[in-house]
Amino acid sequence: MGKLPLGLLQQFVLVARLGNLSRAAAQANLTVSALSHQMRQLEERLQRRLFERGPRGVKLTAEGCVLLEAVGTHFDGIEHALAHYHTRHHNELTLSASPGIMSSWLVPRLPRLVAAHPELELNLQSGSALVDFEREAVDAALRYGRGEWSGLRSERLFGEWIAPIAAPELVARMGDTDPHDLSRWPLLGDPNPANRWRDWFAHYGGELPRRYVAHFDSFEAHRHAALEGLGVAMGRMVMSKSLIDAGRLVVLGERYMAVTDAYWLVYPPRSQEHRGLQAFRDWLLAEADDYCRRMPGMEACGTIEP
Repeated sequence: MGKLPLGLLQQFVLVARLGNLSRAAAQANLTVSALSHQMRQLEERLQRRLFERGPRGVKLTAEGCVLLEAVGTHFDGIEHALAHYHTRHHNELTLSASPGIMSSWLVPRLPRLVAAHPELELNLQSGSALVDFEREAVDAALRYGRGEWSGLRSERLFGEWIAPIAAPELVARMGDTDPHDLSRWPLLGDPNPANRWRDWFAHYGGELPRRYVAHFDSFEAHRHAALEGLGVAMGRMVMSKSLIDAGRLVVLGERYMAVTDAYWLVYPPRSQEHRGLQAFRDWLLAEADDYCRRMPGMEACGTIEP
């Protein structure tokens, strides 16, 4: 078999830990097809199947797990040994966020950040998976939850409210149907595992429907279905406000409900001295405070120390 190129094993470790060829390819500055070819080449040389490939990513086989355990710690040791020699560029900032908060809230505000801090070089990564700050070259992330991430500093930006939202076309088709009686409206299943419809009916009264028009595994698809008039979605206001302001969605009955989860700026201790992150953090908290003041019922927003 001969000696394996260290590059192949390094790429294997990256793919194995991320479980996603697209994200691994982006970090390795390769195309997805090139990285996939490298992994197949490694499997052929070892004569072992290392990955199970599926529509949502790749998963290690038993043989793959054995190989990762054998070589992964060695690459960690090399990276740790070389960390002292890495040049830290404080004007470069790598930020991770989910597609929803990235496109709906952050991106529309970025021109103000660029105007205030033209020296910053932003690298924005959009994805739903949580960042592993120990293994990924990411300085900070925007996360949705309760702020309970061990070993990380979390600063609360603002809370979230939910409400039933629908396209004006659907409202027109329903005619004079009472928007407070949601049992008579076509409802879209909630992607949230907690099923916010259950919380909604428990709070405002009524019964869960026996069936939903459709179910979706992502909030983006869920909201798009509402935009197309397929049914009523349980919408997050942070994600949906711009569409509501533009008249593309309406809130049925003008009733809202607060949820316990919130949006947070999260970063590891190593990022605290990063001047680029310090500038971004100050700007972000000011934007969050302004947003809270403009959102009815969100006066309690603010920064909470972890």
